Amino acid sequence: MDCIFCKIAAGEIAAKTVAETAKTIAFWDISPQQPVHVLLVPKIHYENIAELSTGSPEHLVDLMQLGTKVAEELSTGSFRFTFNTGVEAGQSVFHVHGHITSTTPKA
Repeated sequence: MDCIFCKIAAGEIAAKTVAETAKTIAFWDISPQQPVHVLLVPKIHYENIAELSTGSPEHLVDLMQLGTKVAEELSTGSFRFTFNTGVEAGQSVFHVHGHITSTTPKA
């Protein structure tokens, strides 16, 4: 499989890692849309959040918990945690990933 997020999760491609668990990796987006823009990626391949939620709920819970921790550490408490599913929704990499974004980073 030629998936960039699988390669990042496997350590084959470098990323600016923010946090990591056995199931999830969080790293800075290379094209940030806000002062805080971190991607949360499960280390197993599912195309989108709908597939992950039914196929591996334990990975979904881990991703959400790590995302909340990252958001609390990097923002002042106001943040978005979003998932795009499908081309029409703006998904451009077809490995499920959440975006933590915030205009109010911690100092």
